[in-house]
Amino acid sequence: MINTVPEINTPTEAADSAAPQATITFADFGLDPQIQKAVLEQGYTIPTPIQAQAIPHVLAGRDLMGAAQTGTGKTAAFVLPIIQQILRHASSSSSPARHPIRALVLTPTRELAVQVSENAASYSRHTHLRSAVVYGGVDMKEQVATLRGGVEILIATPGRLLDHLGSKVANLSQVEILVLDEADRMLDMGFLPDLQRIIDLIPAARQTLLFSATFSPEIKRLAQSYLRTPVTVEVARQNAAADTVKQVVHMVSSADKQRAIIKVLEARTRQGLSRQCIIFTNSRLGCAKLARALERDGIKAGAIHGDKSQGERTLTLDAFKSGAIEALVATDVAARGLDIPSMPCVINHELPYNAEDFIHRIGRTGRAGSKGDAIALVDDSEKRLLDDIEKLMKRKLDVMPLPAISIPSSSQSSSQSQRSSSPKQHADPFFYQPYEAAATPKTGSADSVNGSSVEKKVGITPAKSAVGALLGGLKKK
Repeated sequence: MINTVPEINTPTEAADSAAPQATITFADFGLDPQIQKAVLEQGYTIPTPIQAQAIPHVLAGRDLMGAAQTGTGKTAAFVLPIIQQILRHASSSSSPARHPIRALVLTPTRELAVQVSENAASYSRHTHLRSAVVYGGVDMKEQVATLRGGVEILIATPGRLLDHLGSKVANLSQVEILVLDEADRMLDMGFLPDLQRIIDLIPAARQTLLFSATFSPEIKRLAQSYLRTPVTVEVARQNAAADTVKQVVHMVSSADKQRAIIKVLEARTRQGLSRQCIIFTNSRLGCAKLARALERDGIKAGAIHGDKSQGERTLTLDAFKSGAIEALVATDVAARGLDIPSMPCVINHELPYNAEDFIHRIGRTGRAGSKGDAIALVDDSEKRLLDDIEKLMKRKLDVMPLPAISIPSSSQSSSQSQRSSSPKQHADPFFYQPYEAAATPKTGSADSVNGSSVEKKVGITPAKSAVGALLGGLKKK
């Protein structure tokens, strides 16, 4: 959906129509051939919905509020038109004076800053534009040298940027485009005073882009303060997970959650599915403790949280991406900005206190059209948090028992009895293999998917059935 100010005559129906988007290519945006070449080298020809709708407005110089589900390509939606906009300033000169900061991208976390920086470097590789990233947790010397050499595109976390501004290493007086990426997260992390200090140093005659996975009332007030008659671009449902994510809830006592994770990973192994997963916890201490416990149980695990140095985070992430680590235990520092294509599974060891963080956590899987599983381990004390999440998502999550694990009867019976009336309740989730044809149910019509029997949905026979699985669901043919 696109909402625009009156002077922009863009009908909502055109934005919602899939047909026009299907025919648009990156070549249709009129991007410079050097940029188009870089895009093709990355293997992209068709823009995502947020890119198709946002890029023309950014190229037109409009302020913009962009809302899209995480993993839908928001970064390229602003990086590509920014490169196009400031390409006229590109210079092969080695003089720092010829490379002032023209575009500033602010992000809430180091990981997201690095991701945006990688995109900027990739898409500007055939131009003379320079890009750089600065964030805390590392020595400033290398960053200082880079900034003194001159860069046109700077990606930064607010705190570290203020450090460089205070030491007179960075100058924002020639910034033409400002991007607030994951603005809702920046507000949650208390960056508003820092944002105000930074924005006060940027010329008022600028283009401002605000991107976020969710639009809260606070974000809308922020936009009113910093954006001028912005175009609002929204794709998919607000506050919803991607349709490619299969979600399930297991009611498990707190004491049994570690064993539940092991059972989940063992079940995935038996089904021939990848054991690779991100496991989210709420605290740094709990994150480190769980990673050590999983290691003792024979699972290759690593931890990433705020107490880790940037070097330690990078090593852990590299090991995870290479497969040396199977389970990445993380706090919400990894809930945004961590882009690992085809991530098969996300497990919430604990539900987040903020329901919107749940959307970002499970958004680490099911990215770029790939399918993924999102599993939440919930004990009685977290039922209120689960209710908040379901209210935000405007849907009830599937609640399934976790088989073959000893759960105290008081926890299991009280938790499941209160949800037994839900039409989504299943007898045994391990009858279903995610995105594959399921086995014939053991008992009548009790084992069904989305209210209809497996046989009716896919026309399978017992000989074609596959046993096992975590989440239930069928692969679309």
